[in-house]
Amino acid sequence: MNDMTKPVAQMTAQELAEASAHAMWNDDSASQRLGMSLDHIAPGEATLSMTITEAMSNGHGNCHGGYIFTLADSAFAFACNSYNQLVVAQHCSISYLLPVRIGDRLTAQAREVSRRGRSGIYDIRITNQDGAHVAEFRGHSRTVKGTHLPVEP
Repeated sequence: MNDMTKPVAQMTAQELAEASAHAMWNDDSASQRLGMSLDHIAPGEATLSMTITEAMSNGHGNCHGGYIFTLADSAFAFACNSYNQLVVAQHCSISYLLPVRIGDRLTAQAREVSRRGRSGIYDIRITNQDGAHVAEFRGHSRTVKGTHLPVEP
């Protein structure tokens, strides 16, 4: 991460994305406790990964879909919050394409599709350690009042 003491107005877009992600990660107990790692951050982009544990299995012995959704939702959150604006999910949907097994390492790559006014659309592709496309998530975001970092007047 870059120097977090640099004034926001002097940060590059990449520095702002990194500083915003750092501020969010510090308070993101859910992502941290599930063992997620933030692998990449850039304006409108984020990549998070997580290894599926036995505690995440369903009655079929596969990964419970809620954990896949949670990983994708976290990647969505970091991507849409990369501009030092507070952004929340307005609507999300997921399509499960392949079963995920205990021990699989999932990667969720979020990318911005559209960002206009207070609304955004983000696509998140979830793959396993072999590169197999296991799920596709689409999130619609809404910007609310506030920032992650203090903004000078």
